[in-house]
Amino acid sequence: MRAPVQKKEKKEYHGMAAIIRDPRVIIALILLVASLCAIFIPFTANYNGTNLQFGLDLEGGSWIQLEFQADVVTLSEDSDINKVADNMSKALDCTVKPIDRNKIEVDKKFTQDELRSAVAAAGGTFISSSPGVGSETADSVKRTLESKVNSLGTNDVKVNILTGLGGVAQYVRIEMAGVDMKQAQEIVGKQGLFEIRIQTTSDQTEHVLYGDSVISVQNPTKTISGVWGVGFSLDNNGAQQFRQACIDTGATTNPSAHNINMYLDGEEVYSAPLSPDLARSIAQSPVNSLSASTGTGDEGYEKAKELEVHLRAGALPVEVKIAGSGSTSAVLGGYFKVICVIAALVALAAVAVMVYLRYREPLLVIPMVITNMTEIVILLGIAVFIQQLDLAAIAALIAVLGTGIDQLIILTDEVIHEGLVPAKALYLKRLKRALLIIITSAATVIIAMFPLIIMDLSTLKGFAIINILGILIGVIITRPAYGKVVMEIMANKKTKN
Repeated sequence: MRAPVQKKEKKEYHGMAAIIRDPRVIIALILLVASLCAIFIPFTANYNGTNLQFGLDLEGGSWIQLEFQADVVTLSEDSDINKVADNMSKALDCTVKPIDRNKIEVDKKFTQDELRSAVAAAGGTFISSSPGVGSETADSVKRTLESKVNSLGTNDVKVNILTGLGGVAQYVRIEMAGVDMKQAQEIVGKQGLFEIRIQTTSDQTEHVLYGDSVISVQNPTKTISGVWGVGFSLDNNGAQQFRQACIDTGATTNPSAHNINMYLDGEEVYSAPLSPDLARSIAQSPVNSLSASTGTGDEGYEKAKELEVHLRAGALPVEVKIAGSGSTSAVLGGYFKVICVIAALVALAAVAVMVYLRYREPLLVIPMVITNMTEIVILLGIAVFIQQLDLAAIAALIAVLGTGIDQLIILTDEVIHEGLVPAKALYLKRLKRALLIIITSAATVIIAMFPLIIMDLSTLKGFAIINILGILIGVIITRPAYGKVVMEIMANKKTKN
């Protein structure tokens, strides 16, 4: 009969060996290394020492707040909203569309009396009007503006729609780090409406098509004679419209008498007749590829770049007007960076001193400070991908530093009795109780911060996001790891004593 196989006893580790083998500590270390890689390993074209995205407070740049030149009209519940919208669209010569069961959006600016009269004439009952647009138009504006600003080669852009209590968006705020005010106003301060018109007789012109018929755009190019221009392609329907307009006006038979005019937000950017070869080609079949010349020298190049941006991104669905603007110089932004680093170091040093004065134990001060620094690094690693760092975000980082130490002190006070760690079973019980206190405290802060995320307060939103992320990283990752470290350090001290 075989002798029973003895089960091999699991080896228990203590001290540093136990710390580095603990799963909670391993996870924290892996995230720390991954965060350092995310911060410092270059993987974007905009790398400048780190991959951190700095807002215009720290990088320098501009912000512009635009006001929508449109109105949202509320009708009575018994109004035929579709019929009213159609009739008003014809009478006001603009786009009017239903956006709710009793609300319509008018894409031009009118006085309240004009809207009241238009609604009555269209067969509806006017209740009220608010300046702004509905949520669908606001989302379209946001996407278009983001596309325009990102075409400048910067990812440091924030576009925030400012919505009132009635759900009507009246303003949009754009923050662009590293972009000067002049360039910002040229790109986002206009609707970006591109139009082609053709000369009929004398100085008269007629509409041919808008920029929504443009399907592809080339980079600005310069001819041998030094003239800058932008080539673009029309869709088949747009090419057919252009051909028909040229034939109807006589531009294919007498091109010199019928200039092709191109406008951007009502300002002429190109005016010239068709070349004889192009006129003959258009007479035979539609031509999809066209070009707009913008002039010579630096001015011509800047106009070509502006035209390219608007052609690529398209026009905003409504007109906009600059309601406010501001800028921060790169020098001032650099100064703010230095001040923020100094503030963070002072805060960390102050925390270390206060912890030492409380416990008089260097073996506790060092793990607390390292845990706090690990938490901040992991938080910065995540921020690389989701959040710009502006002054509000830096304030949130310092706040995370302070609340993190508070929670570590709670945890330390719970698990240490008379300067020593109790037996393992009692230690685990106290650790569980301490973590429950910390989770409850964290939950209240998250609940308090959540409204700042869903509200249209762009600066405070960054503060809330960093705060919540810092709390979650602490509760899920660094606090449990710190609990293990404290246990081993104090148990080792007990053994030596």
